[in-house]
Amino acid sequence: MKIIGIDPGYAIVGYGVVSYDKGRFTTYDYGAITTEAHTQFEGRLAKIYDELSDILTKHKPDYMSIEQLFFTTNQKTAIAVAQARGVILLAAKQHGVEVFEYTPLQVKQSVVGYGKAVKSQVMEMTRILLHLKAVPKPDDTADALAIAICHAHCAGSLLNRRLIQGV
Repeated sequence: MKIIGIDPGYAIVGYGVVSYDKGRFTTYDYGAITTEAHTQFEGRLAKIYDELSDILTKHKPDYMSIEQLFFTTNQKTAIAVAQARGVILLAAKQHGVEVFEYTPLQVKQSVVGYGKAVKSQVMEMTRILLHLKAVPKPDDTADALAIAICHAHCAGSLLNRRLIQGV
């Protein structure tokens, strides 16, 4: 199965494309879609959509795994990220990519084996699992790869797929 992991944002959208077969990962691509702060917000959303559409066309993933939104303090930021997330989900839908959402706790549990792991532990385990020489930068890229790993681990069995989908 080929998975694109997405760490949503409006300034930086991290992405990582991996496949998972018989317990082994292959990394195809990773990086970040970045938008300039001085750009009108609609222009930022358009850039995210266009660049993500190009990535989806190039790699043709089977699944998209994306982090669920979780904000406790800044509602303005939450709304902006939610709007960016909307164009990300639209791109997935228009490319026929099935979307699965995971909480940060689920990602940490899946990648490190401990739901309260610190960011550095998640990043290092992501590097190890994907056989990378260094932790990808920016952090949003490493987070996106961890989200892709989470889906690979969670969706690997019929039972887990049913639990994820609520079937």
